[in-house]
Amino acid sequence: MSATVPATGKPGTDKGAGTGTGMTTAAGRMAALARAELTLLGRSKATLAAAVFMPLLLPFSLRSTVDQMDLKGTGLSVGSVVLPSCVGFSLLFAVYSSLVSVYAARREELVLKRLRTGELRDAEILAGAALPSVAIGLVQCLVLTVACAALLDVGAPRAPHLAVLGLLLGLAMWPPLAAITANFSKSVEGAQVATMPLMLVSLFGSGTFFPLQVMPDQLASACELLPLTPVITLIRGGWTGGLSAHDTLGAFGTAVAWIVLAVFAVRRWFRWEPRR
Repeated sequence: MSATVPATGKPGTDKGAGTGTGMTTAAGRMAALARAELTLLGRSKATLAAAVFMPLLLPFSLRSTVDQMDLKGTGLSVGSVVLPSCVGFSLLFAVYSSLVSVYAARREELVLKRLRTGELRDAEILAGAALPSVAIGLVQCLVLTVACAALLDVGAPRAPHLAVLGLLLGLAMWPPLAAITANFSKSVEGAQVATMPLMLVSLFGSGTFFPLQVMPDQLASACELLPLTPVITLIRGGWTGGLSAHDTLGAFGTAVAWIVLAVFAVRRWFRWEPRR
């Protein structure tokens, strides 16, 4: 790791001197860490390419697949299938996959261990490292949403509050899931292998490639419990306006349960040092 790690020494020590008053707040410390992480992310060409370009390319292949689906009786159109899936792609590649690599790399380079000896708290370290990926994912989601709305004639969302809620839940859910997944990689090279199980299940079972409405009822009921499914459900319901209060509460509860479970797992089992 060649970028400079922000100085975040304990108050009253020389290590923290000269950092400015902005570094004395949690927001200032996380912003400094996020700037350093953004620099490192820009130097990792493979991670940056996967995070930026993969979510932009997948919708083109998905469009041809959706065109061949029989959507009659589902209340869905090509646009209402593709648009939420684009958001799912951004969450999986720009946020989840890239962050698994980030956490694994910083752990193996002992960066996380060094940061814990300073002023930064554990939650600030993980959140600060996640901010660039989350920002890239958010920008991608907005750009893809506007593009899909214009090119696929989706129009404005009928229940925009559901779409916003789904996006926010997704951005809150996937960073802690990435942190937990990083535990299963013994090296930076193995980080992408560790992401494959959850990514494949999410791509094929959460309504991204195949909407739950075209699945058998029992399979759809099982897939509703996957972490990405409530996000896709809320965003899709935001555009179609056909999501009932019961389904909305169910999707919201599932997403919150995953967030709580992931945060608990991070606090309990996240590895800050390499396996020896």
